[in-house]
Amino acid sequence: MAETVVQIDGGRKLRATLKAAGDDLTDLKAAHREAAEIAARASAALAPVGPTGRLQRTIRASGTKTAGVIRAGTARVPYAPVIHWGWPKRHIKAQPFLSDGARDSEGRWLPVYINHLDTIVKRIEGT
Repeated sequence: MAETVVQIDGGRKLRATLKAAGDDLTDLKAAHREAAEIAARASAALAPVGPTGRLQRTIRASGTKTAGVIRAGTARVPYAPVIHWGWPKRHIKAQPFLSDGARDSEGRWLPVYINHLDTIVKRIEGT
């Protein structure tokens, strides 16, 4: 699958601090998921739509303690990575809709993510 990575300086320390404070890190999961959902919607808008439209409907987002994740494809739509990355030997041109969607929507999801992080930090600091 396509992967676009945004690394936050101090993210590892924030997770360690939250864990030491007894936090189960669900706030970070929520922040990652919400940012990924915004990027997933943008990616779905860029996904190629064939006769069935199945590829576009498989785009989904999730959040973990360490990352927001956007996925495309299922067992019934196994061709999602081929469409995204291409397959030169088969003359299939890459259409990086997931990467492009995440990049193009960064101005919408990054402020949401930063707001979540600010809220978490203020809670830790007790302000």
